[in-house]
Amino acid sequence: MRLRRSTLVLASTTVLLGACSASSTGPPDSSGMTANSLTSETAPSRHAPRDRGPLDTADLQGRWWTWAASSEDDSNPVADPDGSRCAEDQPTDVWFLAGSFGERVTRTCTMPAAVPVAFPVVNYIGDAESCDVFLSSARGSAVLDDRELEPQRHDATIVTVSAVEGNPVTGSGGRFQTHACGLWVQLEPLAPGNHELRIRGASGSLEIAVDYELQVRGT
Repeated sequence: MRLRRSTLVLASTTVLLGACSASSTGPPDSSGMTANSLTSETAPSRHAPRDRGPLDTADLQGRWWTWAASSEDDSNPVADPDGSRCAEDQPTDVWFLAGSFGERVTRTCTMPAAVPVAFPVVNYIGDAESCDVFLSSARGSAVLDDRELEPQRHDATIVTVSAVEGNPVTGSGGRFQTHACGLWVQLEPLAPGNHELRIRGASGSLEIAVDYELQVRGT
């Protein structure tokens, strides 16, 4: 994804993270976020219950971005150097994984066995035109236990995001509407035990490389 980090966020998150946001070669600013997108509409709850099955594109992206922007730098899962923050603010009905701000990261993450998993290979938030530019060069892969997964392309979709002040993904707090897009993977709950996940994503000059050891614990 494209992340904001220094002046923006991921990848999940600049707002390219590998989840993150705007690409360095496409959007009007480094974060890809539109300054006039603030709105009083209620953001999607990251804890909202749902029926089983994949999240639809707006719910998936809006909730993931809200999750990624819900904690400050010292506890943010996109800025996580080793996996110790992966449980931060997780919903009850899906387990989100984060990319990085462009650096290569190896993380060990302990997670429950009873919930589906969702993550971006590479993603972006900004206006619809910038999303199109971002997706034109977006590419990536995800490999789980030596099994290749097929990322799904999600074109520009209007989402509502809620962010806290001081988060490194959006750089500022508040609720706003914007467009989100990217390459995404959604998985059924993983079996208890240890799993290896390799995420590789790119768009323009942004490159994401995150390796996860997922320690899935039964309930």
